[in-house]
Amino acid sequence: MKRAATLSALACLLAVTAAAPAASDTPAAGRGVTAAGKTSALDAVPRRGVLRVCTTGDYRPFTHRDPATGKYSGVDIKMAGDLAKSLDATPRYVATTWARLVGDLSAGRCDIAMGGVSVTLPRARSVYFSEPTRTDGKTPLVRCADRDKYRTLAQIDRPGTRVIVNPGGTNEEFARAHIHRATLTVHPDNTTIFDEIIAGRAEVMMTDASETRYQAKIHPELCSLHPDQPFTFSEKAYALPRGDDEFKAYVDQWVHLATHDGTYRKYEDAWMK
Repeated sequence: MKRAATLSALACLLAVTAAAPAASDTPAAGRGVTAAGKTSALDAVPRRGVLRVCTTGDYRPFTHRDPATGKYSGVDIKMAGDLAKSLDATPRYVATTWARLVGDLSAGRCDIAMGGVSVTLPRARSVYFSEPTRTDGKTPLVRCADRDKYRTLAQIDRPGTRVIVNPGGTNEEFARAHIHRATLTVHPDNTTIFDEIIAGRAEVMMTDASETRYQAKIHPELCSLHPDQPFTFSEKAYALPRGDDEFKAYVDQWVHLATHDGTYRKYEDAWMK
């Protein structure tokens, strides 16, 4: 009888233990931890006091590094400052290139990549993207004297036309996909590439409409062709570490507020108008 009671009590204990949720299943267990088991940037950045921002520094109006002073400016540089402040941190800019941007972010060299980053499916296989900041698309930038010569891809992709492009990003990807008969030249410096068109060493660059508008504003010799009807549709956003869902949710909400309360438009208008 005593043995039967003991077995019955043990069975009840095992049943209760099996029914109780494991510690790792409780909501609080994974808080602040990414899918890879790392601390979320949402907690790491305030603790560190620094938001590490990967940026190319060669893409005005979004990101520009002054070669003389090393200081950064641009629409997304202002946004980076606001994001850092919201996290009780200061921004630290990590120099990268378009070819290395995704790899630098994935390797943990920065917490976020900012500066006119276009959302693409190949990039989205390696990183998260925030809610978009704006829509964009590829369109031609030419000397104003040639504005009627290069309005379509058929007009551009002809023997004798010299197309110029910067390396490693969506501009080169687009140009290589659509330029087959024209001469395509890769110019390594995106800050001086527009001087090549002005000097007559190239006829066309196809880049995002936002960049063509800005370059036409600061270079009266250049004209942006049909920026309201670009060849492609794309969106710009901020790239984030894949797997850090908590940080992505925070940045999404921050972008949503900034693009609806006039903050982003104010920064963009300061460069574009």
